[in-house]
Amino acid sequence: MSYPYQINSYDEYKTVYRKSIDDPEGFWGEIASHFKWRKKWNKVLEWNFKEPNVKWYAGGKLNITENCLDRHLEDLGNKPAIIWEPNNPEEHHRVLTYRQLHFKVCQFANVLRNNGVRKGDRICIYMGMVPELAIAVLACARIGAIHSVIFGGFSAQSISDRLQDARAEFVITCDGAFRGPKDIPLKSVIDDALIACPFVKRVIVLTRTRSPVSMIKGRDVWWEDEILKVETQGSPDLEAEEMDAEDILFILYTSGSTGKPKGVVHTSAGYMIFTDYSFVNTFQYRPGEIYFCTADIGWITGHSYIVYGPLSAGATSLMFEGIPTWPDAGRFWEIIDKFKVNIIYTAPTAIRSLMGFGLGPLQNKDLSSLRVLGTVGEPINEEAWHWYNENVGKNKCPIVDTWWQTETGGIMISNLAGITPSKPSYATLPLPGVAPLLVDENGKEITDNNAGGNLCIRQPWPSMIRTTYGDHERCRTNYFATYPDLYFTGDGALRDENGFYRITGRVDDVLNVSGHRIGTAEVENAINMHSGVVESAVVGYPHDIKGQGIYAYVIYSRKQGDEELARKDISATVARIIGPIAKPDKIQFVSGLPKTRSGKIMRRILRKIAEGENQNLGDTTTLLDPGVVEEIKKGKL
Repeated sequence: MSYPYQINSYDEYKTVYRKSIDDPEGFWGEIASHFKWRKKWNKVLEWNFKEPNVKWYAGGKLNITENCLDRHLEDLGNKPAIIWEPNNPEEHHRVLTYRQLHFKVCQFANVLRNNGVRKGDRICIYMGMVPELAIAVLACARIGAIHSVIFGGFSAQSISDRLQDARAEFVITCDGAFRGPKDIPLKSVIDDALIACPFVKRVIVLTRTRSPVSMIKGRDVWWEDEILKVETQGSPDLEAEEMDAEDILFILYTSGSTGKPKGVVHTSAGYMIFTDYSFVNTFQYRPGEIYFCTADIGWITGHSYIVYGPLSAGATSLMFEGIPTWPDAGRFWEIIDKFKVNIIYTAPTAIRSLMGFGLGPLQNKDLSSLRVLGTVGEPINEEAWHWYNENVGKNKCPIVDTWWQTETGGIMISNLAGITPSKPSYATLPLPGVAPLLVDENGKEITDNNAGGNLCIRQPWPSMIRTTYGDHERCRTNYFATYPDLYFTGDGALRDENGFYRITGRVDDVLNVSGHRIGTAEVENAINMHSGVVESAVVGYPHDIKGQGIYAYVIYSRKQGDEELARKDISATVARIIGPIAKPDKIQFVSGLPKTRSGKIMRRILRKIAEGENQNLGDTTTLLDPGVVEEIKKGKL
């Protein structure tokens, strides 16, 4: 497969970028012509950000699975589409070629049809990281059903809230899931969730852990039994449902800073084109390479860069069921050597966690197949960036530091591997079609470089959020009402003298210390530079003199020794890197931080503890280890 739209030099990037901003319709129309359409569009783009109302490729007809599977069969049919590595290294891996994946997707699409699923129905998928999860996602898309994948670590309450919001009548799950040393009882969690969801008609259950489960007559069926029924019908090929360009592809729930989760809606055509384009360009993917994204399909990174982006580009996507530290902290590096991985895309949290184990797990690992490294999920601090670059990339692999969101659908700001410049801890430059700007609190544009402000986007891009499911007003107020005619990301950013962007974290994570605005990510980066620090999280708390003080929770590797002296050392490091104004007022040493299962630090909880609000910490069910919260509460300074 060739990519005529792949950018090959920095000069070409500048030319292409200019065209994409000056003539978005001409630019994205040309990109779209490289995909398989049933009917061409009438108009590339119609939009306003007031309502908001954004339509890409209006009138165009297609099915995303024909672009991810069918169009590759002739030339790439025998090429691996998905390589799956199980949680337990003793278990055999699986390889699905494009032809096998196409067959299995059609087969399971027939299962869905047999169970009464029709175009437009919502299907909740709650599974571990097994190939059948990708198969289920694609089978939904093939028949025009709307999938809503829920990460396999959410509580019954969280699932129930999402099922009710989407009015999903169908559920696909597993008996259980393996994750590191744990067996997660997925089916029993679903059973608890469904007590409040009597509208669910069918639950399809895949066998993975062989754990005992309750199966309710008339509602619950086994995946394997349903596949057998389709086989007795001769596993008929299933023609993909024709979809409008703006038909909903999926709903993905993301936590709001307050209230119930938001169901972010993505539609078929624009999402497909942008995820493919951003994948091919950011990673500079070359046909035949093995690409390994370590995310979970329950999050947007897995949707865009394990399933849809790589498969539409005819790439080989590696899926991993387990975690980076089990059975030991060398697991990622073993997988890279085992499959000769060329590109790895992971989170700074994972990198920092692996740094804590030192260089031992990297001994005797070759890693010479690696060509590109990537990071996603949060800004990467400089120390982690250098560790990743030196010890994993051996100083020869470009690192793409990608900034984007569930709402943006695909990578928005990032260097392109080996093509555009990189700078540690900077996302650098926007992708073609993405028009970022910085504004101050009043919405006035900041045009100078060497400045910071709130990050907004000026014009639409194909994979952007269309609405929040069932509540369009929420979409408008959250993203489009703060600054008229702009999409507000909710993030702050700095722009350096070269126009490179550095994301400083959520705007609500910006501290105002004695009238100075300081991003928490910036302070964390400085703390993490101290040689004894494994990881840190910084929040604000009320301070009598400064207005806001800086409270730092720090995981410190040197357990013995004088704690007070260690605090002074860390403060001196921060003062050296940012300035005395940014020195933490309180440094609490902790053994761990409250993280979601996707590795995101729950700063909301830390903020409340720092403020002395121990009673009202909100939902902690999504935490990987809720016990760590009690420990932090006890040690509060």
